[in-house]
Amino acid sequence: MSRPFQGVINVDVRESIPDWEAFAAPKAPEGAPNVLIVLYDDTGLAAWSPFGGKIEMPTLQRLADNGLRYSQWHTTALCSPTRSTFMTGRNHHQNGMACITEGSIGFPGANAHIPPECGSMAEVLRQNGYNTYWIGKNHNIPIEESTAGSSKRHWPLLMGWDRFYGFIGGETNQWYPTLVEDNHFIDQPYQPEQGYHLSKDLADHALQMLRDSRQSAPDRPWLMWFCPGANHAPHHVAKEWADKYKGKFDDGYEAYREWVLPRMVAQGVLPEGTDLTRINPMPPGTHDAGDDMRPWADLSEDEKKLFIRMAEVYAGFSEYTDHQVGRIVEFLEQTGQLDNTIVIYCADNGASGEGTPNGSVNENKFFNGWPDEMSENLAHLEDLGSPETYNHYPTGWAVAFSTPFKMFKRYSYAGGTADPLVIHWPAGIKARGEVRHQYHHSTDIVPTILDCIGIKFPARLNGHKQVPLPGVSMRYSFDKPKAKTRKKRQYYAMLGTRGIWQDGWKAVTVHGPTSGLGNFDADEWELYHVDKDRSEARNLAKQFPDKLKELVDLWFTEAGRYQVLPLDDRLPYEILNDARPQAMAPQDSYVYYPDAAEVPEAAAVNLRGRSYRILASIEITDGDAAGVIFATGARFGGHALFLKDRKVWYVYNFLGVEEQTFVSPEPLSPGRYVLGVEFAKEGQGKYHETLGTTKLWVDDAMVAQGPMRTQIGTFTLCGDGLCVGRDSGDPVTAKYPKPSAFRGGVIRSVEISVGDDQYVDLEKEAFAALARE
Repeated sequence: MSRPFQGVINVDVRESIPDWEAFAAPKAPEGAPNVLIVLYDDTGLAAWSPFGGKIEMPTLQRLADNGLRYSQWHTTALCSPTRSTFMTGRNHHQNGMACITEGSIGFPGANAHIPPECGSMAEVLRQNGYNTYWIGKNHNIPIEESTAGSSKRHWPLLMGWDRFYGFIGGETNQWYPTLVEDNHFIDQPYQPEQGYHLSKDLADHALQMLRDSRQSAPDRPWLMWFCPGANHAPHHVAKEWADKYKGKFDDGYEAYREWVLPRMVAQGVLPEGTDLTRINPMPPGTHDAGDDMRPWADLSEDEKKLFIRMAEVYAGFSEYTDHQVGRIVEFLEQTGQLDNTIVIYCADNGASGEGTPNGSVNENKFFNGWPDEMSENLAHLEDLGSPETYNHYPTGWAVAFSTPFKMFKRYSYAGGTADPLVIHWPAGIKARGEVRHQYHHSTDIVPTILDCIGIKFPARLNGHKQVPLPGVSMRYSFDKPKAKTRKKRQYYAMLGTRGIWQDGWKAVTVHGPTSGLGNFDADEWELYHVDKDRSEARNLAKQFPDKLKELVDLWFTEAGRYQVLPLDDRLPYEILNDARPQAMAPQDSYVYYPDAAEVPEAAAVNLRGRSYRILASIEITDGDAAGVIFATGARFGGHALFLKDRKVWYVYNFLGVEEQTFVSPEPLSPGRYVLGVEFAKEGQGKYHETLGTTKLWVDDAMVAQGPMRTQIGTFTLCGDGLCVGRDSGDPVTAKYPKPSAFRGGVIRSVEISVGDDQYVDLEKEAFAALARE
């Protein structure tokens, strides 16, 4: 109840007095503003037009012209960690989010389970009279809780959100997303051929929720967190949006840096005299060489064309998504809500370097340690951004869009942490079109919102004593451009890199993330006076050794306070393949069924680097039987067992590079069968891919066999999960059509085994499976 019952209860209702106030829903403070947070992915400070970049963002520009831009706002350098700070207001290690959820390790600061002591802002607002909506990316659910049958304790609806529509994990195909609504998986509403794109779909659902709120509870304020897939890979957008940028990136990424820095200075984002850092600042042996940039002058003409187009597609993707955000802003203006809506428009980390020096038409190669072949990339020049690619630009553009700083996403240099931020709130901010230079961090967003609303984070939330918020409100800066920053210090730690800022000075290690170097005690620390050297270009470690020691000691103090250790700088495929808890205890065999939700790959049976066997029990009832029996992944990496022309097919699509196909020579007649796929691991290839032999079985007869290689990493970072009886999104192979649902028979189950002795007698196992039917 809102308060104790104060009515009168007697035997007869006619002699009793009701008290409806005791049962009323909580009410927000009088005049409380709405809150709209727009959180992009993978966007450096120099990308967007309001901060001097070439990517036109009309909606953001409008908000910036009527609001404030922040030039020294920072993030954790990676998505899940930053997003957790938006959820709770605590540092990412306090939230257990040292890394992305797919990279969790079993330690207090790195387990990907947000503790109840770090309650969410959404829950606080919901208990104070707000409707709460989350649209788009959710990268804060532990992988073992990401399935339809798992605990939902970290899903949005149990973390303070009334509604959720979007996707779970770090990324998804923008043409064929893996979607979740509230607490269940759903199919996408229509296909790309019918005009589908995820950014539009998310805006459609955001508007639906806002209309519902407006028409049925117009006086009730709301919080909406809008998290598009942009600008994370894959960079997907219709050709006409990418074509808008033809000619704008023709001079290359080095020239872009030279062009954009004066623009950033002219717009007041950076002070006069800001230096441009070197494009390859990391000495050899301190980082993964895959994070280096190829000089533009060394590229062939074809390579330049490819890299230019990759930048055009990225820019079009960003502007197209801004256009969708514009539809939300227009609705707020039409309904008279815009002036008293706090709009926070920003990005979660610097531009991404996961495209490697050559760029990529399949970003998942990065997570598998597989090099990008320029010949393959060039073959896709004309269809970049389409469903045919899973593209990502090269590291050169990551540095360019993070100008003038060193490096990019994942690094503790400002290239990884300095991000664009615009705050628009006409009812609460008098200033218009100005820039604020106070140093702030994503942990300061929650305190700012609560301060603007007039609500304090409670000492206890849902029965749990709460960890104090480490951040500070930024509201003091709204109408005081020269106010001294109230932020005292901020530590950084991401994938082995480390840094700390205090009172205008910053120390940072020369240690690349995901480099596999270890030996952290030997790290060199650099020192920068960022109040005078915004780009971190002049290392002052030798001039001020006492100041450096002070900051390094402080980093270790903060590391102890916020449970930062241990550090993890392993290679991406090592991190992703680390053993993690599952919804069920590890088994030798797993059974999956048709007419069920897909199982996210990270929570399904693990076949990576292992021998395995697939046994599918089916009955063919129709001479035209066809379709998918089992599938995981997509055309950019995956495998599928299916019927076509009544023959049994098994295709293992290795990173979109090679479709390894096994097919039965004879068609199947109506009847009951056990179809088997057996892969026996025999060795390892140059890039850690698994080599072995595959055999295809129909009952006790081996009908095809041959050599095969399998991926060491996941088919996708997330999405395109394990399905029985269909392929949920983008198909593994064009050898079966869309829709791919199995027809002309019945699939009873698919059993996948990874036990050590699984190959002793496959014929016996096939007969046993038949007997179980």
